[in-house]
Amino acid sequence: MVAAAAALFAAAGTVAIPGFWAYLAIFAVVMIVSFAALDPDLLRERMRPGGKKPPLALRVFSLVLFMHWIVAGLDRGRFHWSDNVPDWLQGVCLFTFAAGYALALWAMRVNRFFSSAIRIQTDRGQHVVTTGPYALLRRAGPMAARSGHLVRARPHLGKHAAHQSGSLPSQRGSKRAMSESGPQHRTVTFTLASAVWGRPDVVAGMLNRRE
Repeated sequence: MVAAAAALFAAAGTVAIPGFWAYLAIFAVVMIVSFAALDPDLLRERMRPGGKKPPLALRVFSLVLFMHWIVAGLDRGRFHWSDNVPDWLQGVCLFTFAAGYALALWAMRVNRFFSSAIRIQTDRGQHVVTTGPYALLRRAGPMAARSGHLVRARPHLGKHAAHQSGSLPSQRGSKRAMSESGPQHRTVTFTLASAVWGRPDVVAGMLNRRE
């Protein structure tokens, strides 16, 4: 949180950027809710997966995230690359950003195996999670992360800033799916992707298999 504020405002050369303050406010709420509502064991797992040092991918992600803040600050405060982005679109992007975090927090609230690393958590008694957002989505975590991709050019941070999904790096591949929710894909009857991309035949097929 402090690093984000320092990078954004130092790179911008000013603190008079309302979009940055809105972004940081969302970030602050996410941090407070995380520590107040999430399982402490999950927080430890996310900071040190399996009790080990964070994997290289997460460390690289943190570096890219810091660079993203710097580029955003340079954009909005000095070079003004994205000044032509309308206020209403900035608002939509902020809302999408917040909604993505809300979905992620909901998923972490019901899924104590929501690790930040790709691993099968036999040491923590991992089992299938089918409550909360997992009752509707096969992979609620990636769906939350991809909301960040939808606002990859988030105007409130700068049109050319790289996307960022907070503490939720994009989750790819079957191993990641297993790390998040195990064999849950066999029990969930609906995927948002199928509906969004106009594939009612996929949904119908899944429902028929359950019958």
